[in-house]
Amino acid sequence: MTIKDIARLSGYAVGTVSRVLNNSPDVSDAAREKIMAVVEEHHFRLNNNAKHLKQQSSSGIAIVVKGTQNMLFATIVERIQSLVRDSGYASFIYYLDEDDDELEQALQVSRERRPFGILFLGSNLDYFRECFPSITVPCVLVTNSAEELQFENLSSVSTDDEEAAARALGYLMELGHTQIGVLGGKMEVSNAACERYAGVERAFREHQMPFDRETQYESARFAMSDGYAAMGRLLDKMPGLTAVFAMSDVQAVGAIRALHDRGLRVPEDISVVGFDGIELGRYVSPKLTTIRQDARRMADRGVELLLRQIREGGTAVHERVPYELVEGESARGLAPR
Repeated sequence: MTIKDIARLSGYAVGTVSRVLNNSPDVSDAAREKIMAVVEEHHFRLNNNAKHLKQQSSSGIAIVVKGTQNMLFATIVERIQSLVRDSGYASFIYYLDEDDDELEQALQVSRERRPFGILFLGSNLDYFRECFPSITVPCVLVTNSAEELQFENLSSVSTDDEEAAARALGYLMELGHTQIGVLGGKMEVSNAACERYAGVERAFREHQMPFDRETQYESARFAMSDGYAAMGRLLDKMPGLTAVFAMSDVQAVGAIRALHDRGLRVPEDISVVGFDGIELGRYVSPKLTTIRQDARRMADRGVELLLRQIREGGTAVHERVPYELVEGESARGLAPR
């Protein structure tokens, strides 16, 4: 007799059975009575360590992280691990390269570890469209929206990337900048990069300014070294550049260093705006102006939504978390030339 057998015989989810066996208070009296009746009828014995029992019955909650140098993800993962642990579940993390297929990893995890649920950080929605129907456990996509996919077991918590990117560009335009370059993610593998690029185009369109992707856009991975290299390429293409929007703070930090190495000052010669609001941005010189995502809230709601569906079932939920434009020292009004 295992915890899964008890779940099958009682008609309740494994998560509900586990909470009853661990004497958790958030279970209805009816559920507790029926589950304990099955336990007593089949003389089921608990292990001395309830947490060990839970880990035997399932491998807990999987966290699939796409991007090994994303500092925002590191902050979110740390919070998620703490919340999952406090909820009495085990967690295990898989870090993938930006170019890897997160659904292939999730399918392997589902087969080998049989988790209660999966949290995804970072995504390519094309992979989800193709392969997600094979995943039956509750899942939550954190930092990207899965609303358009309409899978019943896939919730999401995200920033409105398109709107936030448009706000960043609009801010630079309000400062008087017209020669603006963009350091973007790899749109063929990152949904966030696609959404933020849509925001870039939207801002130029709304401000009735031309945007030439071939000249004004440089694709790069979300890493400082890639931001550094892409900034150099952008300078070579746009000698009249006065401002840069980077789709991640780590790219922005790399860009600032590249500008310094070219003998250019930030923001006196070129303004820089990032995206994410990672802690590092507050300590670089100049302090980074950026779009701050609420990492703590995304982690909290992601875990809450996953645990709710594990324990109670129900349909998917999709939430947008507010963002904030944080003015640092890396952007200023265009000076007369």
